[in-house]
Amino acid sequence: MRKFLVVLDDSRECLNAMRFAAMRAQKSGGGVTILSVIPPDEFNHWIGVGDIMREEARERIHAHFEVFAKWMRDKQNVDPELVIREGDPVAEILAYVREDPEIGILVLGAAESKKGPGPLVSHMTKSSGSLPVPITIVPGDMSKERLEAIT
Repeated sequence: MRKFLVVLDDSRECLNAMRFAAMRAQKSGGGVTILSVIPPDEFNHWIGVGDIMREEARERIHAHFEVFAKWMRDKQNVDPELVIREGDPVAEILAYVREDPEIGILVLGAAESKKGPGPLVSHMTKSSGSLPVPITIVPGDMSKERLEAIT
């Protein structure tokens, strides 16, 4: 089964990427994998404190995932899977795309800012020539109705 890989982070544009991935998966008979990457610099503390912070980050990711997963199951009839990794976000996304042969499309949300689409989109588009899958970039300010119309 072809899966859409979408990145879960704290950005606002992540919401539209989630919506797009779920709608496209539902309409094409595919699946959704939600990848969240915990940057290593969040845990540069004493070992005990770092472990607690790591667990809190995982709990926060699971809570956000459950909100998106419930919507995907209830509204789109898609049951997403969650993958959590630790490391540099760009490196971990690239590694996961190469590791999972079922990933067919990487879906990213672009920021509405005049400063650019965001660091993740900027980095991933630079690597797009060597990726084994295409990237779909979803505008962060696109309405839900417009997303429904184009998917």
